[in-house]
Amino acid sequence: AELMRMPEISANMESAILASWSVAPGTTFAVGEIIAVIETEKAVVDYEAESAGVLVRALALEGSEVAVGDPIALIAAVGEVIDDPDAVLAQLGGVSHEQALVSNSEPALPSAGAASSASAPSVSAPSVAVLLVEADGSGRQFSSPLARKLAREANIDLGPVVGSGPNGRIVRRDVQSAIAAHSSSGRASVPEAQSSVLVATETSRDIPHTKLRKIIASRLIESKTTAPHFYVRGTANIGDLLRMREQINEGASARVSVNDILIKAMAKAHAAVPALNVIWTPDSIRHFSSVDISVAISTERGLVTPVIRGVDRLSVTEISMTVKDFAERAKEGRLQQQELEGGTTTISNLGMFGTEEFTAIINPPQASILAVGAGRDVPVVKDGAVSIGTVASFVLSVDHRPVDGVDAAQWMKVFRELLEHPAKILA
Repeated sequence: AELMRMPEISANMESAILASWSVAPGTTFAVGEIIAVIETEKAVVDYEAESAGVLVRALALEGSEVAVGDPIALIAAVGEVIDDPDAVLAQLGGVSHEQALVSNSEPALPSAGAASSASAPSVSAPSVAVLLVEADGSGRQFSSPLARKLAREANIDLGPVVGSGPNGRIVRRDVQSAIAAHSSSGRASVPEAQSSVLVATETSRDIPHTKLRKIIASRLIESKTTAPHFYVRGTANIGDLLRMREQINEGASARVSVNDILIKAMAKAHAAVPALNVIWTPDSIRHFSSVDISVAISTERGLVTPVIRGVDRLSVTEISMTVKDFAERAKEGRLQQQELEGGTTTISNLGMFGTEEFTAIINPPQASILAVGAGRDVPVVKDGAVSIGTVASFVLSVDHRPVDGVDAAQWMKVFRELLEHPAKILA
C-alpha cells in the first residue's frame, strides 16, 4: 500500500482543489484510468493512474483545497488486503495532528477482523465520512497547510480564528476573512521592516492574492529577469483585411474576427521566417516544425493563454472556432493543463479597448509575443496620392537569446505584407 499525493500539475503550483473522485473507495482501477479530477486556478486536469491498484481510502474531500505533496488517498495493489487502514496510514505518514482524514462509511476492502478506527465517530457525508485523528488527545487546533501558509505570509495569529471546515478545521477562506478583517480595521499586522505604506487604512482595502495572480506575477518576473527583451514595431494599412473579413462573414454561420485572421497571418510569418519558431532551453535552441500560437484571454480569475496547435494547417474558420471554445471554457475555469503549455509565440490584442500601441511581456519559455493595437483612420500615401486608410500598430517583443534582430525585422516585414495583401493569408 502507498499514499497518493497531490501532484504538481504545473510549475510553481502550491495547491489545487480536488474537484471530484472518479473512482469510489474499494474500487479497482487500471493503468491510465482517471482516478480524480483536479482543478487549479487555470485548468481542470484528469488525474490518471500510473499503475493498476485499488482505492482503499480517500484522504481529501471533494471540493477541498490540498497543498502539493499532501496525501489525497491510500491505494493498494490489486488483490492486497488491508486489515487496518489506520495503521497503514500511520506507518506511511498519512495520519497527523494537522490533517483531516476521509474514511468510507463502509469498509473499503475485505478485513481479516481488525476494526478500522474506533477512536472517533464518523460524520455522515454523501459518499464518505470525515474522521479527525488526534494522536495525543490534546485538542489542538486543526488547520490546512494552505491556511497556515497564508497566515504566515500575512502575519496572522490563527489562535482567535474560528474554522469553518470539517470538524472546525481552519481552511483558506477563514484566513482570508481574518486578513480582510484586519485590513478593513487598519490593524493589519506587518513586519517592522516593511514600509507603513503597506498598512491598509480607512480609505483602502487589501484583497488577498489569488493563486493565478501569484503565478502570473512569478512568470512575468521570470520573463523580465531571464529573457533579454527587444522590440520591433510596425504599422500596416488593414483596410483590405477588414473588407476581406466582411466578405468571409457574409452569410457565414460562424463569424471570424480580425484577431482570428491575425493569428493566421502570424502562423504564415512564422512559416516564412522559421528562426522565430523557436524557444530557448539551457542547452540548445529548440526549433519546431508546427506553428503553435497562444491566445491571451482575460477572465475574472486573471489572464490565461491557451495554445492553438498547428495554426499553419488550420483555416481561419477553424481558428475562430478554437478561440471561441477556449474563451468559453476559460471563463468557466475548464481549460485543461495541456492546453496551457507549449507554443513559441503569443498574440495579445488590446485594440478593442482603443489602445493604439503597447508592449507585452513574453510568456516563458516562448520566444516572442505580438501586441496588437487598435485600427485608426489616418491619412496615408499610396502611389503619390493621399487618402484615408485604416492603420494599426504592432509591437513584437522578442527574446534576444534565441532570436537575432535581423530575423525579427524580417518577420515583421513579412507580417506587414500579409496584412496589406490579405488574400495571401488565406492562400
